[in-house]
Amino acid sequence: MTLKDVIQYRLLNQHIVDTQCKSPYDVVSTLGAVQAQDYLSALWAVGLRLPEVTEAEIEQEIADKKILRTWPMRGTLHFVAAEDARWMLKLLTPRIIAKSAGTYRQGELNDQIFNRSAELFINALQGGKSLTREGMYKVLNDADISTIGQRGMHILGNLAQKGLICLGAREGKQHTFVLLEEWLPKFNVLEGEEALAELAQRYFKSHGPATLNDFVWWTGLKVADAKVALEMAKHNLRQEVIEEKTYWMDCNLVENKDLTTHTCLLPAFDEFFIAYQDRSPSIEPHYFSSVATKNGIFNPIIVRGGKVIGTWKRNFIKGKVNIELFPFTPLSQSITKNLSTRANRYSRFVGKSLLNEKGF
Repeated sequence: MTLKDVIQYRLLNQHIVDTQCKSPYDVVSTLGAVQAQDYLSALWAVGLRLPEVTEAEIEQEIADKKILRTWPMRGTLHFVAAEDARWMLKLLTPRIIAKSAGTYRQGELNDQIFNRSAELFINALQGGKSLTREGMYKVLNDADISTIGQRGMHILGNLAQKGLICLGAREGKQHTFVLLEEWLPKFNVLEGEEALAELAQRYFKSHGPATLNDFVWWTGLKVADAKVALEMAKHNLRQEVIEEKTYWMDCNLVENKDLTTHTCLLPAFDEFFIAYQDRSPSIEPHYFSSVATKNGIFNPIIVRGGKVIGTWKRNFIKGKVNIELFPFTPLSQSITKNLSTRANRYSRFVGKSLLNEKGF
């Protein structure tokens, strides 16, 4: 196996090619988590892994409480399957909260403020109510708890990581918060090594081939805990040593077909690119700054054969969607034709026609 095989296997295992998933829930559950701080990008991250699903259909599964959006790992919003939310939060967020202690001190936030905020939110949301972020801030400000600067978001994030609140369905274009215990039915909560093993198995089967360091990056676990997780899961995994690094993947991985010409338009923060500590197999180093800014913003990417060959963006003009391509090198006619097909797929996903009939 070579690094070329690694990135092509990832296209398959992440269900970007030849998906076996049947619904948005299947995609999220199979991947374990889908990074989702950029909401519209995250919807496309799920949508591109399914044939002809629409943005509205994914949002319906969120409203139906099959998929949850919360902060389970790395202090970043993710989609997770409803039954996975509680055990992932319990396993992963104590470390995030502990690492945020300095940030909390800078914002003059402490346990007393978090506990008081929790009481206020329970009173405001119980009985199936929901509030927008501005509504949540009003609850705090009315009780003389300042939300100035990033204080409000730190309070919301902390209480979401503790499993009190989560994001519910959108009201128009506004995201809402709800009480997690009311929003989700009861599910069995995995504990300890069982939870670690499940997380490792989910990651390496859906994101593999990947290294232990990739898994540590994705989860935010301590290296020692990540090693325990891998040890617990590896009876269902196989390993390959490539250029002196050990990669782990599903033991039932089928022989790879040649995906050299497969071209796709992936959203910002897609799992294919962001879910690895070492992203060098997918991109030439001198192009990385075109994809990710120094402040951690990732652009949508054009991928061919598992390699990032450019970036793209979309905007809406007079009710139509306009797609612009920014390739690193000039595109051939065949690649442009493939991307035109992908642009049309995206337009159907968002329910709008393309501004340019050819896509761009």
